This record gives sequence, C-alpha cells and structure tokens, in this order.
Amino acid sequence: MKKTSRIFFLIQIFFVRSHEEISRSQFPKEFFFGVATSSYQVEGAVLEDGRGFNNWDIFSHIKGNILDGDNADVADDHYHLFEEDVDLMHSLGINAYRFSISWTRILPKGRFGDINPKGIEFYNKLIDRLVLKGLEPFVTISHHDIPQELEDRYQSWLSPLIQDDFAYYADICFRNFGDRVKYWITINEPNLFVTNAYITGSYPPRRCSPPFGNCSSGDSDTEPLVAVHNMLLSHAKATKIYRKHYQAKQGGYITIVPHAGMFIPISDSEADREAAKRAVAFTAPWILDPLIHGEYPPEMRQCLGNRLPKFSPEEVDIVKDSLDFIGINHYATLYAKDCIHSSCDSGSSRAIKGFVYTTGERNGTFIGEPTGFSRFFVVPKGLEMLLEYLKIRYNNKPMFLLENGMCQADGSIELDSELLHDIKRVNYHKSYLASLKRAMRNGADVRSYFVWSLIDNFEWTSGYSLRYGLYYVDYQTLKRIPKSSSKWYRDFLTNAASIDSPAFPMALKREA
Repeated sequence: MKKTSRIFFLIQIFFVRSHEEISRSQFPKEFFFGVATSSYQVEGAVLEDGRGFNNWDIFSHIKGNILDGDNADVADDHYHLFEEDVDLMHSLGINAYRFSISWTRILPKGRFGDINPKGIEFYNKLIDRLVLKGLEPFVTISHHDIPQELEDRYQSWLSPLIQDDFAYYADICFRNFGDRVKYWITINEPNLFVTNAYITGSYPPRRCSPPFGNCSSGDSDTEPLVAVHNMLLSHAKATKIYRKHYQAKQGGYITIVPHAGMFIPISDSEADREAAKRAVAFTAPWILDPLIHGEYPPEMRQCLGNRLPKFSPEEVDIVKDSLDFIGINHYATLYAKDCIHSSCDSGSSRAIKGFVYTTGERNGTFIGEPTGFSRFFVVPKGLEMLLEYLKIRYNNKPMFLLENGMCQADGSIELDSELLHDIKRVNYHKSYLASLKRAMRNGADVRSYFVWSLIDNFEWTSGYSLRYGLYYVDYQTLKRIPKSSSKWYRDFLTNAASIDSPAFPMALKREA
C-alpha cells in the first residue's frame, strides 16, 4: 500500500471516534495558541497617511462585486484601534498574533513609487505593542491584496515582472521589522486566491472563461496555473533574500500558507478513491510540492500535462527547499466524485479541477453540520486526516496551523442572541482541537493553532454578512463585544497550566 494512500483507509475509523475532552495541558508548553486577521479585512483607513489603492479598493467599489454593496473603507478601523485590539488579545491569554501587512501602506505604487514612512511607522507601533504584551508576531507579507498599480501596468500575478516587485517589497519588510518578527508568511492561500480570481472570476482582477464564469476576459484553464507559478517564484526570491541577508542575524523562519482542504471519496469505488486523492493533491500540494521537492505534484502533471508550467533548472535551485516549516489554513472537508469514468458537470470534468466533482452532500445528508458559508461544514476528523496526509507526504516537516474557524451568518443581532452566545463556535473549536490533539498523539509535528478570527471583519465578497470573530463588532459604533467563544478561549488558555506534556524543541532546522 502506498504511504500517501493510507489516509483514505482510515476514514471509517476516524468517523466512529467519540467526542474527547480537550485542555491546554494536553499541548506542549511552547505551543502557539493565537488569533489571526488580515490588513484589508480589519484596518480600514484606506485614504490615510499615504496609503495607495490596492486591487480590492477598486474591485469592492464596483457595483455587484460585494454582497450588499459593502467595502472595507472603514472595516474594523484597526488602524486607529490596534492598541485596544492588542489588549483584547492579551486578555485572552494567547501567545501569538498573525496579521498581514498592507502592501500599499508600505509601497503605494509598488516599486514604481517611494516607500511610505507612515506605513513603516504604523507596523512598527503594532509590532512593538505585541512584543510588549508578550505576543509573538506571525506576519504575512501579502494576504490577497496587491497594489492596483501593478495590475494596471502588467496584470500583476500573470506577469513574471511581479516576482521582482514582490521580492523588493519583502526585502523592505525584512529590513524594517525582522528584528522583532521571527515567523514570516510570504503569501496567504495562493491556491484559493487564483481559484477565485482566475477560474471563477469572483475576486479581482475578475478573469475567467466558460463554463466557470462569464467574465469580460480570461482563460480559466491556463491563467490560474501561470499566476501560481509566479507566486511560487515570488516566494522563492523573497526567501532567497531573507536567507542571504537577514535570517542568520534575525533568527527567524519563513514559509507560504496554502488553503488546505481534505476530501473523502463519495463512494467506496476505486474511481472515487482516486478522485479524492487527486482533489487533495490539487490543493495544498499544488503549493507545497514545488517548494519542498522542486516540482509540481505528479497527480497534477498527469491531468494537466504541458499546460502545467515547468521550472527551469535555475528556478528549481531557488524554489526547492524554500520553506522552513509548513503553514496551512484549514476550513473545508468535502466529498469527492470521479469525473473521468463518471458523468459530471462541464466545470468539474475539466483538467484544471483534476476531473473531480466536490460536494458537501451525499444521498441527501450533509458531510457535517452546515455553517454560514455554503462550502464549509463542521468535519473535525478532516483536520486529523489532513495532518496525517501531510505528515506522510512531507516526512513530518514541522507544521503550523495558521487559520481555523467557523462563520455564522449575520442577522438582526441582540446581545442575548445565538450569535453572541455562540455555543456552536465553542463546540467547533473544541472538536477541532481534539482532532489536532489526536494527530499530534499519532506523531504529527504540529506547532500552533490560530483562530480565525479575533474580531468580525470584512469577509471579501461576502462583505459583512459572515461573522467569524471571537468578538462581535457593531459596525455602527465599532464596539467590540465578547462572544461566548472569546470567554471559552480565555478559560481554555488561562485556567489550566501546561504541566503534563513534554516540551518539544522549537528550533526549526532546514533539511540539507
């Protein structure tokens, strides 16, 4: 039996496990428990202190692109309220905060303009505040937002020119913040971004082609592959700069973070089992395989052939082994159905999707409890399966879970409503932490758990209709109101000392 296939034979075992109690003491002392946000989703202040326009500023102001006509011009006003938000984090008892830097707050026009000193000043203040409160900064350099200038000049991620732009920007971040930032994420969820931006056309620059969408321009079968290729080379060039000029002196680590889904065969047929394996390979391994092994997943090459770009020998030299650890975001576990030997809709039967149809429903029953987002269900065993899969595929390279969370739909909220007393979210995190604990007990080297999100925020094309936060945000007053989940997280982290789990060495060594 192939090692990478083992995970699909453990499904029945995982699904019959009973609920387990979970406590802080079951995790190592050095384990990072944190919360996460991103700049565009929380900062606001889009016209202040020299910030330039990014792709989402333009996109969100075009009618019909964002639900309810929302935008993030104000968002949570974290730009002005960051001290209050850091105090909220400190009160929770967490030891880490993941946030992203706004590219256009640092470089309003990319490398075609000057560095904005006010942007440097803001992030220095934020980082200093975090360090003062004992919170480890985990910093993302690009979380979906890029200067609109780069889109207008050369179509951003579709052009190799962006590689040098990104490396130039990353260098500025390392130079100004790396003395206090030890954990860097270059790009957040490149695979998810290109799916929405270049396959379905729901994200800027809104490029797609039938049957995936009806955009004014684009090619859904090729452009996502080109965009990811440029993202991986951008990451690799930034990593090369970091390792050559900063890492030894600053003592930090660098990675990229894919959206990491898990897939379960919709039936016991061999075709559907193979489809589930393809579906997994087309998510996180699309990003991780090149950066660890120097080549795209063989499962993708088999489906896509020469349409999948190739790295030159010189590019392989900088791409391979350009991760110090594996970072993942996990929200979704779905069923997978084969579309090679079975009939599917035209979108699912395309090579760009791995000839796989994915769904959260089988025989009229959902794979797990639905959440506020149609493709996300509560399937905690999926996390355990994913971590086992990654452990085997990548020889148990250290893993950091950098986003996990549950959304609920917004509505008419009262202070005693179900959303404020968000017991479903409490149970969600309990069950996913129990799944994480089981994976670690089985040998997975996992170093962190970050809740998305600290506060309700702008959820991209869903606007403010979905709420992930531990704190409810009243968007009229910007008041942060604790939900039951924030109180649970605080109690989980502060009421039990971690005394019965051995500490693991936190140093991350790169393989030779």
